[in-house]
Amino acid sequence: MKPLFVGLLAAFSLDLAGQAAQAAPKTPLPPQASIPFVNHDGIRDWQATDSRTLYVQDSSRKWYRATMFAPCIDLPFAQTIGFETRGIDTFDRFSSIRVRGERCQISSLERSDAPPAKVKRAKS
Repeated sequence: MKPLFVGLLAAFSLDLAGQAAQAAPKTPLPPQASIPFVNHDGIRDWQATDSRTLYVQDSSRKWYRATMFAPCIDLPFAQTIGFETRGIDTFDRFSSIRVRGERCQISSLERSDAPPAKVKRAKS
C-alpha cells in the first residue's frame, strides 16, 4: 500500500508542476546588453528619469536603459554616480550603481533610444 501511495503522490505532484509551467506566461526577455571598458572611459554620459530607470550612453554614443531591482531613492536628484562592475570591466545586468552611498542593483540593461526629453515648466 505504501509504494502505491508514494507513486500516486509523485504522479500528482508532477501533474501540478506541469500545469503550473503551462499556466505561467512565457514572455521572452529583451536582449540584454553590456558596456565594455567602463573603467577606461567606456561610459560617456548618463541621465536618470526616475528612481528605477537610468539611461547610460557609451563612448560610441549608443544609449542603454538600465532598470533597477528596487527604487534607488536619490537617483533622480543625483549629480554624480558610481558604476560598480565587480571585478570585470563591463557594465551589464549584474552590475550596480552607487548614489550618495546607496548601492542600487541593476536588473536589466537593454539597448534603447536616447532618453525622453525633459518637459520644461512655464514660469509663473
